[in-house]
Amino acid sequence: MTLKLDSGKTSGGSKSKPENWYDTAQICTNGHVINEQLISSPHIKKKFCDRCGAPTITKCQHCRVTIKGAYHTRTTTSSWTRPSFCPGCGKPYLWTEAKLKAAQELSDELDNLSPDERSLLKKSLDDIVRDTPQTAVAVNRFKKLVAKAGKPAADAFRDILVDVLSEAVKKSIWPS
Repeated sequence: MTLKLDSGKTSGGSKSKPENWYDTAQICTNGHVINEQLISSPHIKKKFCDRCGAPTITKCQHCRVTIKGAYHTRTTTSSWTRPSFCPGCGKPYLWTEAKLKAAQELSDELDNLSPDERSLLKKSLDDIVRDTPQTAVAVNRFKKLVAKAGKPAADAFRDILVDVLSEAVKKSIWPS
């Protein structure tokens, strides 16, 4: 896949902003947030991440819909959380894909699990990153299999997945 770098330029043309509006987020392809307010703070933009050197994007790599940043009202700016999936096409952003791939590769390395258990664990990963009716089942299966794999594996999964899971899933898997 060829990745096209965003110039960071925003289109608009209008001199006045509406009272309530979403800014644009700039995120590196590994998921490091560069700027959640690119329109209102363009001086913070960067072509490459200063943490990992990866290129930055402001649009979905699949459908080119702008990544929503902070929400502005006339008097405040809301808190913001980096998204995992594009609201335009529903596909995972590059950082979500990378985290899932890393977790799947880790699943293949777990000698404490049978090949069937490793396969179930990989299937569960796809379901725990999405908030669907299947998520609760997947969380339960994930917890059992990771417990069987041992604490080092559980810690590695936590390090990989913690920032692409919903708060509810994180609390269910890692209550403390």
